[in-house]
Amino acid sequence: MTSIGLAVIGAGYWGPNLVRNAMATPELRLEWLCDLDEDRAKAVLGRYTTVRPTTSVEQVLADPAVDAVAIATPARTHFDLVQAALNAGKHVLVEKPLTPTYAEGAKLVALAEEKDRVLMLDHTFCYTPVVRRIRDLIASGELGDVQFVDSVRINLGLIQPDVDVLWDLAPHDLSILDFVLPEGVSPLAVAAHSSDPIGAGRPCLAYLTLWLSSGAIAHVHVNWLSPTKIRTTVIGGSRRTIVWDDVNPAQRLAVYDRGVDLSTAGADERRAALISYRTGDVVVPALPEREALRGVMSEFAASIKERRAPLTDGRSGLRVLALLEAAGQSIQNDGQRIDLGGPIR
Repeated sequence: MTSIGLAVIGAGYWGPNLVRNAMATPELRLEWLCDLDEDRAKAVLGRYTTVRPTTSVEQVLADPAVDAVAIATPARTHFDLVQAALNAGKHVLVEKPLTPTYAEGAKLVALAEEKDRVLMLDHTFCYTPVVRRIRDLIASGELGDVQFVDSVRINLGLIQPDVDVLWDLAPHDLSILDFVLPEGVSPLAVAAHSSDPIGAGRPCLAYLTLWLSSGAIAHVHVNWLSPTKIRTTVIGGSRRTIVWDDVNPAQRLAVYDRGVDLSTAGADERRAALISYRTGDVVVPALPEREALRGVMSEFAASIKERRAPLTDGRSGLRVLALLEAAGQSIQNDGQRIDLGGPIR
């Protein structure tokens, strides 16, 4: 396979970004852009292009030149579109969330395995240089044991018509957590609270707490109503602490050699805990600035050519869905802690 024939389905908010990055990825050959509004698809493609616009998904899936599809449509349409693409023998890249329910997502993962096709989630942040560096810092042991995670993702809008703020924004943080946590550490329980102060008919802000198998706690705050945009994540370790500020390109990531040390003193049965505060250097790693979606497209192409699971495969999407559904169950029960019954597979 010299190049992979690709069709993009959806020319709305995210579709044009997929089109642009697919065209810039040598391993991919963009064949179609499909949208219910053909004029919108034509506008995205411009006048000088060999990529064909269409309103027909069936036409795209019937084309033998199309090896794979990238789906950027509302979440409620994902199940039918991904199922049709897999049944047509196509590899699939799909926007988060995978589907509106875990049960539907599990069916698609099983179908992809049955058809021996790649099913990949567009968990875009996992392909940013900063998240890749965070993953490496944790995996190398430089942070020590992860003790806590605190993430804030807030800004003004965009209020979605088909999902609440938890399903819109939290998949970013949950997929990042799934990507960077060390092997063997996973969420065991979830609790969540939400609010709709403007009467939008769906939660516009939410607070999510996850208990990890290591004993650590992760907390996520998502909000559509904040007048300021804040995207920060703090990951505290027993040796060092990471602060990621995604809106600060001058210092996107800082590694602090600061924290609290606990030692024991005394003899026999009487021991006193001694707390000391450690203050050391702050290191700001040099990170390349490159578009994460280019990495998504390259990984999609590589996983197809190498016949392997992508870094953010269908099962990573299932793990995110399990947490979102548990969070919804918690909200319906006034913030009750929901046990997941063990690590999510």
